[in-house]
Amino acid sequence: MEQESGSIGRRSVLRGGALASAGLALPSAGLALPAALSGAGPAAAQTLSGRPEARWGVQAGDVTSSSALVWVRSDRPARMIVETSATDTFRTARRTFGPLIGPVTDFTGTTALHGLPPGEQVHYRVVLADPDDPRRTSEPVHGTFRTAPVRRRQGVRFVWSGDLAGQGWGINPERGGYPVFEEMRRRDPDFFLFSGDTVYADGPLTASVTLPDGRVWRNVTTEEKSKVAETLAEFRGNFRYNLLDATFRRFNAQVPAIVQWDDHEVLNNWYPGEILGDTRYTEKSVDVLAARAKRAFSEYFPVPTLRPGRTDGRVHRVVRHGPLLDVFVLDMRTYRNRNSPNRQPQDAQGILGREQLDWLKRELERSRAVWKVIASDMPLGLVVPDGATDFEAVANADPGAPLGRELQIAELLRHIKRRRITGTVWLTADVHYTSAQHYDPSRAAFGDFEPFWEFVSGPLNAGAFPATALDSTFGPDRVFMKAPTRANVSPAEGYQFYGEVDIDGESGELTVRLLEEGGAVLFTKVLQPGRVGQ
Repeated sequence: MEQESGSIGRRSVLRGGALASAGLALPSAGLALPAALSGAGPAAAQTLSGRPEARWGVQAGDVTSSSALVWVRSDRPARMIVETSATDTFRTARRTFGPLIGPVTDFTGTTALHGLPPGEQVHYRVVLADPDDPRRTSEPVHGTFRTAPVRRRQGVRFVWSGDLAGQGWGINPERGGYPVFEEMRRRDPDFFLFSGDTVYADGPLTASVTLPDGRVWRNVTTEEKSKVAETLAEFRGNFRYNLLDATFRRFNAQVPAIVQWDDHEVLNNWYPGEILGDTRYTEKSVDVLAARAKRAFSEYFPVPTLRPGRTDGRVHRVVRHGPLLDVFVLDMRTYRNRNSPNRQPQDAQGILGREQLDWLKRELERSRAVWKVIASDMPLGLVVPDGATDFEAVANADPGAPLGRELQIAELLRHIKRRRITGTVWLTADVHYTSAQHYDPSRAAFGDFEPFWEFVSGPLNAGAFPATALDSTFGPDRVFMKAPTRANVSPAEGYQFYGEVDIDGESGELTVRLLEEGGAVLFTKVLQPGRVGQ
């Protein structure tokens, strides 16, 4: 595949196919979407009756130097076909036949692409074919992504954040839907690290909310978002909800994702084995709810380890993005023990589970990438309570030696030090504000580790919250923080954040920027390559 000029090719595909795909009229579940959100116009009305339609856009996920996974949703049974090209003209295209998609997967499907050229812009389009008459096909839906480089000099740049549409703040037509995704799209990153709370299945939406200053926030609403999700159909509807926003679909068509989950894909602060006392739920078993949520999550995001036929069906994985970067995606939900005061002197299960912890230690050792980003769906040293006595994350508000879930993190940090694993950086979300913490053994109760950085971002169109306390077990110093002083500040009032990581191909330096919606760079930190500690 020939070398593309990058930004020119990408702009042209967005002007043409990707923007057109984002503008297709969506099923409204009883709601007429405003034109500003649906993008509906004369072209959208010219649908071909009786042919499949891909009304929900396209996504690409876990892109490497030679592979990617492409996602689509049909409005009826169809055969998924993906064509790839070096240019947006598709004069010379390679065709890959994907699965027959139908009601078993809520009409979603993914197709794996292999043998892609490294370090190049790839244009793709998805066509849906009638399984009974292959001549009856949908209009193509276009997207694009860059494959990871095999040459270090090309560099890597990506954005990350989490916590989308929570605390009652959904798609607001008067605000342009989810405008932060348009802002991130224009930064033209190589990929988006979606750090959990990709939906709020436990967060019903109302049509309007009155803000403290008297303004009225207006939500797009759907049947599935009118109550907490319990059935598989309701969980699926929560994932479909975000795709009602044209801005989000346009972002997905241009920026591939690496996705992980946290608690709100199921419900707040859940853990395996939990039995609910929440009267909103008729299904009291969290394990039943989590299984349904995970199935919907696997259907609506292109995650290779969750594809049909995978026997392990796990969220945690390594995504290798060329010689400069490996991304270690953690799952702090599936294997954790119950939330508790978190001060037990022995804790084999912890927050990762023994198998995942051993996997992480092993894969970090094997990595030859300059930088090893640990994508953690929860922070390490920030105290996240669960009620009056229990804790939700790693920290337990005890500044002494590691106890409870802290024991696993101590084991991991000790392993990184003793195996002299270089270039580890922790990225997370979850707490609905942005901050930068530097961890140093000279300040810590546990000192058998090398210094490291943890960067926090989010939320994306969700309520913002005050900063939490720090637990000094691992010696964190909050070098930067921006957060509101009251709880659940609406996106209309600010405090919406995302982060950007830029790895220079020449020097190998990694630059982290913490940004606020609107484009302001709040904090910048440059890290040097080849070091065990920073």
